[in-house]
Amino acid sequence: MHIDWAALGSVFGVSLVVTVVLVGLFVLGVIGLSKRETATASGGSAALATAGAYACFAACVAAVAYGIYLIVA
Repeated sequence: MHIDWAALGSVFGVSLVVTVVLVGLFVLGVIGLSKRETATASGGSAALATAGAYACFAACVAAVAYGIYLIVA
C-alpha cells in the first residue's frame, strides 16, 4: 500500500482552512444578530447588522451545500 502524503497533507490543509472560515462566518452571523438585539433594545435601527448576519449565514449554507454536492456528485 502506498500513501500519497502530499495529497493527504493538501486535503488536511484545505479542510482546516475551510473549517476555520466557516466557523468564522457563523460567528460573525451570531455577532450580527447580537448587535441587532442590542440596537433594538436601545431604540435604534439595526438593518445593516441584520443584513450582514443573514449574508454570513447564507454563505455558510452555500458552502455546506457545495460540499454535499461535491460528495454526492
